[in-house]
Amino acid sequence: MSTTVSGQRDTYSLGYAIRSGLAGGFAGCVAKTAVAPLDRVKILFQASNPDFQKYAGSWTGAFRAGLAIYRDSGIRGLLQGHSATLLRIFPYAGIKFMAYDQWRAFLIPSEGHETNLRRFSAGALAGMTSVTFTYPLELIRVRMAFHSRVTAQSASARPSFLRSMTNIYQEGTISQTSAASAASSSHIFDRFPILKFYRGFTVTMVGMIPYAGTAFLTWDFLRAHFYPARDDISTRPGIVANLAIGAVAGAVAQTVSYPLEVTRRRMQVGGITRPDRWLGWGETIRMIYSSGGLRGFYVGLSIGYLKIIPMNGISFAVWQGCKWLMGI
Repeated sequence: MSTTVSGQRDTYSLGYAIRSGLAGGFAGCVAKTAVAPLDRVKILFQASNPDFQKYAGSWTGAFRAGLAIYRDSGIRGLLQGHSATLLRIFPYAGIKFMAYDQWRAFLIPSEGHETNLRRFSAGALAGMTSVTFTYPLELIRVRMAFHSRVTAQSASARPSFLRSMTNIYQEGTISQTSAASAASSSHIFDRFPILKFYRGFTVTMVGMIPYAGTAFLTWDFLRAHFYPARDDISTRPGIVANLAIGAVAGAVAQTVSYPLEVTRRRMQVGGITRPDRWLGWGETIRMIYSSGGLRGFYVGLSIGYLKIIPMNGISFAVWQGCKWLMGI
């Protein structure tokens, strides 16, 4: 029991939290960089970018879309929006993994308290904590990645981080054909301009519950099942095991939460398609269903698997490796 109490005290210390956050942030950056081209293509598919709808719906479509981006813009095009991704992912992943350590220690203070519900809750709370603090950066990243030849009038309009941020801030203040709708939206945006950076936040927060909860539940369950806690360090999972377990956790989480992710992407680019007002859940869901039926909620899922499986495997493995190097 003394070992458990000592371990809990270490987990709650400021030094542990900082090192856990740094390890998580670095892990997130490494993983995101590895899958950045797939992430760009997936966002274009999910948000129904008119340039790339002809490629959606097949495994080869992702490859052909990537080639089209490369022919048009080179490597820079495949990494478009990645600067915003890194600016977001370091604090996002850092806060998520740090928060998971803290929430897990709080909800599961000893082995006797360890249940799948508590594992799920710790992961869901960690994801929600992280999203709350970093969502505006996620929205800017999506806007940068959404840009293509059709969605901008000239090459000079290719959005930088600051230009995307400025465009979002100015949405809702331009003249619209519907005066009543514009007046209502402008009133809300004028009073709370920060809301412009939280388009799609509610669906993101709701989607984070099954995604992060399922990912950490699967991760924790598989590690506990195949590598039960012992004092012998030889029983702890190695790099390959952490990669495999993290990959499985990502695949399961992606499957469970994907329809909400598609809804979120469409709401996030709502400022481009409907800058005069806020697109709500119901309208966005009806829009997706009317254009693609039930399959519309799974557009880009094949790319999601191609992206999320290696990304989660890398992030979990690098997180654990960094924690080991930092002595936590």
